[in-house]
Amino acid sequence: MGRVAGGLAAAVLLTACGTAGAPAVLPRTTPPAPPPASASVSAPPVQPLEEAYERVIAEVLPSIVQINTKAGLGSGIVYDAEGHVITNAHVVGEATQMNVTFATGGSPRKARLVKTFAAGDLAVIKVDNAQGLQPARWGDSAKLRVGQLVLAMGNPLGLSGSVTEGIVSALGRTVSEPESPGSTGATIAGAIQTSAAINPGNSGGALVNLSGQVIGIPTLAASDPTMGGPASGIGFAIPSNIALDIAAQIVEHGKVINSHRAALGIKGNTIIGANGQPTGIGVGVVQKNSAAARAGLRQGDVIIAIGGKRVSAMAELTESLTTYRPGDTVPVKVIRPNGKTDTITVTLGELSGE
Repeated sequence: MGRVAGGLAAAVLLTACGTAGAPAVLPRTTPPAPPPASASVSAPPVQPLEEAYERVIAEVLPSIVQINTKAGLGSGIVYDAEGHVITNAHVVGEATQMNVTFATGGSPRKARLVKTFAAGDLAVIKVDNAQGLQPARWGDSAKLRVGQLVLAMGNPLGLSGSVTEGIVSALGRTVSEPESPGSTGATIAGAIQTSAAINPGNSGGALVNLSGQVIGIPTLAASDPTMGGPASGIGFAIPSNIALDIAAQIVEHGKVINSHRAALGIKGNTIIGANGQPTGIGVGVVQKNSAAARAGLRQGDVIIAIGGKRVSAMAELTESLTTYRPGDTVPVKVIRPNGKTDTITVTLGELSGE
């Protein structure tokens, strides 16, 4: 179950690696009768919006790739002329070698993993043969406006070079991926919500404005917990400013050296109460020299609040931490193994890039 900032609760479905299936079978239809020989047939005039869509698609699509691993497929965006490609960490999964194909055609090219940043669901791979690669143009996601028209480009269900359209529905969402064998369990702060359709295989692709700039990376689609299926028109993308910062660090240093994200420095799990509901986060491991260790958090403690806000599940704790910066001081309320309730003041550390 993921949680969306602003009180909108949604279960978040991983929409990364799809499996290319058989082509869709369309029903037979009776072709329309041809016009009379005397009739004059002319093409309808091209509308300004259509013209803008066509121009943007022609410009950006050559920068979108399909990434195939043994586990499935996803999308990626060409970052530079040296062959670096940005994608989601969950598209790559555990693979270190993969094949890349281009929306414009051509034979598959071999690529290798440079580094993943699982906490932010981002990764950089490098194509061995970078000849002819067209790097995408990137926009400033801090300047996005709700209502702005956007296009999502990628390879949903293995349909290479597909494009969907929508708007920026909301900004500044915080969403968490469900933990599963195919998911990093990442929490994404400041996510872009969009009505552009995002389906399995779209992840790692591009959310593009009508200036032809990539302003986000489609990553998640919401599901309706009451219906047990996708929630139409609710998808989330990682802002371009975050993706570019992480990618630049990986390309330059081979890893993320500054995540800009706060951390407690624990490993824990959600505690389920007698009523079957989450009641807190059990501390399983306190990392050496971490913020938690310095503040006196111990194995066996149960965290029930941070910054005065109740947290009942691990995802809630992770989402709460995205609202702080490294170095911030915050009260953490815990239940000790002896049943005593205690409040500890913690100076938060930085989330590791490893």
